[in-house]
Amino acid sequence: MGSKLKQTIFDKPISKGKQEVSSSIFALLFSEMIDYSHNRSNSIQDLETRLSKLGYHVGQKMLDVVWYREKGSKRETKLLQVLLFIKSIFWKNLFGKEADKLEHSGSNEREYYLIEKEPLVNRYISVPKDKGNFNPATFAAGVVEAVLDGSGFVSFLHLCSF
Repeated sequence: MGSKLKQTIFDKPISKGKQEVSSSIFALLFSEMIDYSHNRSNSIQDLETRLSKLGYHVGQKMLDVVWYREKGSKRETKLLQVLLFIKSIFWKNLFGKEADKLEHSGSNEREYYLIEKEPLVNRYISVPKDKGNFNPATFAAGVVEAVLDGSGFVSFLHLCSF
């Protein structure tokens, strides 16, 4: 009498799953994250720091899942390869499309610019006049920082708006 072992969730492979999220659900969730952070902050800088930390947590959690789904167990060890991974595969998994550009700085060998012309995180947020220089894309900067840190690269991120 052979009994079948019950299969647990840990025995099942991680599937690619559905990689699309409704933009209205994303907008609602992100606006709630901003509202939550705003209610606990004292200044614009504090609000942006809180959003960046939330992005950092998301980036930490997503990094292993995306690496495993897309690359198996192979990790990149070169900075440019990790940045290209972030620009293409990681960004697409997180925001539904690749980032627009990855540019190398002419002044510093280890300085790069990840350019997103119309960030999804800015699309559904209207900034009040009293919060004029607030940029919700600090969330995405936190995500990138987490991926670089998790890949073994020290990162110093500066969010620029054009």
